[in-house]
Amino acid sequence: MEEQTLTLTSEAEREREPEKDEAMSDSDDSDSEDEAQEKIQMESLQTELAANPSNYDAHLQYINILRKTGDIDRLTKAREAMSEIFPLSPPTWQQWIKDELSLNTASRPEAFSRVLKLYERGVFDYLSVSLWCDYLDFVQEFDPMVHQCSPTGISKSRDIFETALTAAGLHVAQGSKIWEAYRQYEQAVLLTIDESDAQAKEKQVQHIRSLFHRQLSIPLADMNSTLIAYKTWEVEQGNFNDASIDLIDCYPHVASAYQKAVEMYNARIHLEEQISIQHISDSERLQQYMNYLKFEQSTGTPARIQVLYERAITDFPLSPDLWLDYTRYLDKTLKVGKIVSNVYSRATKNCPWVGELWVRYMLSLERGHASEKDLAEIFEKSLQYTFSTVDEYLELFLTRVDGLRRRMTFTKGENPLEYKIIRETFQRASDYLSPYMKNTNGLLHIHAYWAHLETKLGNDITAARGVWENFLKTCGSMLEAWTGYITMEVELGHINEARSIYKRCYSKRFSGTGSEDICNSWLRFEREFGKLEDFDHALQKVTPRLDELRVFRLQQESKSVEEMENSNPRSNVGDKRKVRSDIADEQSPAKRKKDASGKLKKPPKDNTYQVQNSSQLTKVEGTNQKNNKSDDNRSEQQLTRGKHRAYSDQCTAFISNLHPTANDEHIRDFFSDIGGIVAIRILHDKFTGKSRGLAYVDFLDDEHLVAAVAKNKNTLLGKKLSIARSDPKRGGKETLDPKNAEHAHANNHSDKKGLVSKETDDTFMRDAQDGKFSSRKPGSGNMQFKGKNTFAVPRNVRPLGYTANKPKAEEGGETPKSNEEFRKMFIG
Repeated sequence: MEEQTLTLTSEAEREREPEKDEAMSDSDDSDSEDEAQEKIQMESLQTELAANPSNYDAHLQYINILRKTGDIDRLTKAREAMSEIFPLSPPTWQQWIKDELSLNTASRPEAFSRVLKLYERGVFDYLSVSLWCDYLDFVQEFDPMVHQCSPTGISKSRDIFETALTAAGLHVAQGSKIWEAYRQYEQAVLLTIDESDAQAKEKQVQHIRSLFHRQLSIPLADMNSTLIAYKTWEVEQGNFNDASIDLIDCYPHVASAYQKAVEMYNARIHLEEQISIQHISDSERLQQYMNYLKFEQSTGTPARIQVLYERAITDFPLSPDLWLDYTRYLDKTLKVGKIVSNVYSRATKNCPWVGELWVRYMLSLERGHASEKDLAEIFEKSLQYTFSTVDEYLELFLTRVDGLRRRMTFTKGENPLEYKIIRETFQRASDYLSPYMKNTNGLLHIHAYWAHLETKLGNDITAARGVWENFLKTCGSMLEAWTGYITMEVELGHINEARSIYKRCYSKRFSGTGSEDICNSWLRFEREFGKLEDFDHALQKVTPRLDELRVFRLQQESKSVEEMENSNPRSNVGDKRKVRSDIADEQSPAKRKKDASGKLKKPPKDNTYQVQNSSQLTKVEGTNQKNNKSDDNRSEQQLTRGKHRAYSDQCTAFISNLHPTANDEHIRDFFSDIGGIVAIRILHDKFTGKSRGLAYVDFLDDEHLVAAVAKNKNTLLGKKLSIARSDPKRGGKETLDPKNAEHAHANNHSDKKGLVSKETDDTFMRDAQDGKFSSRKPGSGNMQFKGKNTFAVPRNVRPLGYTANKPKAEEGGETPKSNEEFRKMFIG
C-alpha cells in the first residue's frame, strides 16, 4: 500500500510538473519584463540627471532602482552625487548606513571608518535625535576602545555624547533620549571599575550624579520620570533611604533648578503641542514655529533658540524665509565662527535659488577671514543657480567686488591681491548683466563703481574712460551715464575732457527734463570752471536747444490736453459750444436792424459811444509775469504806463477759441517765431473770473501783425485758434486780409462816427467799473453766472460824455469826441 501510495504521489507530482514549469516560465517572463522596464527607467533617469542635476525626485528614484538591482558601486556613486547637491533627510542617511552595514562587517577598520563618516555627515545636514542615538549606539558597539571602556575609549565616547547634547540635548520633546543614553553609558562604565578602587568609583558616581543634575535643570518632556529615576539611583547608592524623599532636603540647589525647569516647560508645553499637530496645513504649522521662535527669543538662551531653529528647518527645509531668519539671528548673535558658516552652507544647499543667502554667506566667510580660494569657490558656485530676479545677480557681483576691494586695500599679506581679479569680475558682471539691465541704475552702478576703482586702485585713467565709453554705447540714452562720466573728469581736474563730453551730449534727447538739465548743467559748469569765451560758446549752443525743447514741450502739452478733451467728448462739445456762442454774440449783428436792401443800419446817434481802446490797460512786453502784487496794484501800474505810450488799433490781433487754461505765456510762446509782442490781454468773465476764450495781442508794427494773422487756424493747447486783425471801424468784424491793412488804417482816423468794436467796449467798460483788467486771475470770482452773457454794451447804457440836453452834431452841437480825446479824459 505504501509503495502504491508513493507511486501515485510520484505520478501526481509528474502531472503537476508541467504546471510548475509553466508557472516558473511565467514568473521568469514577468521578471524579464520588470528588468527591461527598470532598465528603460534607469536610462531615462540618467539622461534627466545629466541634463538637470538639481532634480531632487529624479535622484531619489534613481537610487531606489539601483537598490533593487544590487549594483553597489553605482548606488554609492548615485548617493554621493545627490549628497553633493542636496542635504539628505535623516531617513535617507539611515537607509544608506543600513546598506553599508549589511554589505560589510562593521568590525573591519575600513568599514567602521566609512560608516562613522556617514553618521558624521548625516547629523550635520539636519537635526535628528533618532539619528544621533543610532550614531551613539554604533560607536559603543563597534568601536573597540569604547566597547572595552578604556580611558581613551571613554574620553572619545564622552566627546561624542557632549556633541550630541549640544546639538539636541535641549530638544524639549526628544532631548531626554540622549541624556538617558549618556547616563546608561556612564553607569556601564561604573560597573567596570574595580571595587577596590574606591576613589575611581566615587569619581564615576559623581559624574553620573552630575548628569542627573544637569538634565533636571533643563525643561524637557517627562521630567517627573527623570526625577524618579534619579531618586532611585541615589537610593541604590545608599544616599537616600526612600525614593519619595524631597530633593530640597538633600540638594536645595538641585531642587530649585528643577522647579525652574518645570516652570519653563509648562510655559512651552502649549507651543510644543501646536507644532506637533498633524492635521494642520504646512503654512499653519510653520507659523506656529515662528510664534514659538518669537517666544524663545524673548525669554530663552541662544543655544535653546538655535535648537528650535534646527527643529523648524528639519520640518521645513525649503522655506527661504525660515533660513533667512535663522542666519540673520546668527549674524546678530554669533557673527563669526564655524557654526555660522555651517548653517550658511546648509542654507544654500536647501535654498540655492535665494541670492540673498549666497550674498550673506560670502560676507560671513569674509568676517571669519576665510581664504580667497574659499570665497572664490562660493562665488562661482552661486552663479550656477538660477535666481528669480536679475537684481540678485547684481548684488552677488557687487558683494564679490566689495570683498576684493577691501582685501586689496586693507589687507597686507604675503600674497597681495592683484587688481586684475577685480577688473575680470567687473567684466564678467558687465557681460552677464548688460542684456538684462540695459538703461537701468543697477548697470550704471556697476560701471560707475568699475571706473572709480580703475582710477583709485588700478591707477589707469584710460581704462576708466574706456569703461564709460563702452557703457555709453549701450546706454547712451541715460542722462546719468553722461553726468557720471563728466563728474569723474571734473573730480580728476580734467576740465577740457569734461567740456568735450558736454559738447557731445547737450543736443541728445533724454527722458523727462533731462535734455534741459544737461544744457543748464553745461552753463553752470562753464560758470564755475570756464573762461568767458567758453561760457559764451556754451550759451550760443544751448539757447537754441532750450528754445527747441520748450516748443516741443508745449506741443506735448497740447497733445495731452487734446487727448483729455477727446476722452471726455461731452465736456469737449460743451466747451466748443460755449466758445462759439461767445464769438457769435461778439460778432453777431442781430441787435442792429437791417434796411430793405439787407445792409446794416447804423445805430441811433444817442447810442453811439466811443471809449478808450483797452490796449492802454495791458501788460507791456518784458513785465515780470510772476509779480506777486495784487490785481489792483498791477492794474494801477498798467494805467500809469498807458499814459506814456501811444497805441494803434491797427496793430492788434483778435484771437478766439482759446483753450480755457491758456495764459499769457502760452500765447507768447505761440508767437515766439514772430516776435514783436507789446501786450497780451485775455478777456475774463466779470462774475466767474474764468477765461472767455478770447484775447487781444498788440504788436509793434503792422509787419508783425500780418505775420500773426497768417498763423490763423494753427493749434494751441489742442484748439485751433481764430486769428484776425482787430478793426473797431468795422463794428466788431475782423478782417483776415492783410492787403486791406492800409485802407483800414486810413478809415480808422477819418471816420470818427464809425462803430467801436463791441467786444472792446464791453470788456473795457466792465473792467473799468470793477477795477479788474487783464491781470485778473481766472477763477478768482465766486459768483454764479446768471442769464445770457452778451458780449456788447446793453442798449440802455449811455456812452461816455453823453448829456441829455446836448444838441446833436448836425444842429451845431458839440462835435463827438475822438478816441484819443476819450483816452485823455479817462486817464487824466
